[in-house]
Amino acid sequence: MPADETAAAPFQSRQWLLSHNGVVDRAVLGPHPAAESVSDSAQLAAHLFEFGPEHVAKFVVSVGRRDPGARLNLLLTDGRRILATRWHDTLSILRADDGTVVASEPYDDDPRWTEIPDHHLVDVTADTVTITDLER
Repeated sequence: MPADETAAAPFQSRQWLLSHNGVVDRAVLGPHPAAESVSDSAQLAAHLFEFGPEHVAKFVVSVGRRDPGARLNLLLTDGRRILATRWHDTLSILRADDGTVVASEPYDDDPRWTEIPDHHLVDVTADTVTITDLER
């Protein structure tokens, strides 16, 4: 993999930023001409941006079914909304008075941290936090 900024998150398309914590078989994705790098995360980002970031749930389920070993924790934001998936990795949220934190794992011992179940989507807006089972 290239050791330069083209292989590192966040990846951007229009107003969307994306970060991938995990691994996916690039052969399952196939190459994408818009990817800035050959890294799995860059390829994944290019495919998802083309598919539509607002459809991240369908995208993750599809890729996860084609690559059973994939770890697909994705974090996307358009500046007003956060979409995060947990797929064979860890993900937690902290609901505080001043907002919601989404993280791979708690960074402190605050008892308000909630572990997100595997194969779930978290959708955070200014007013709500919705957690949805991706395999329902």
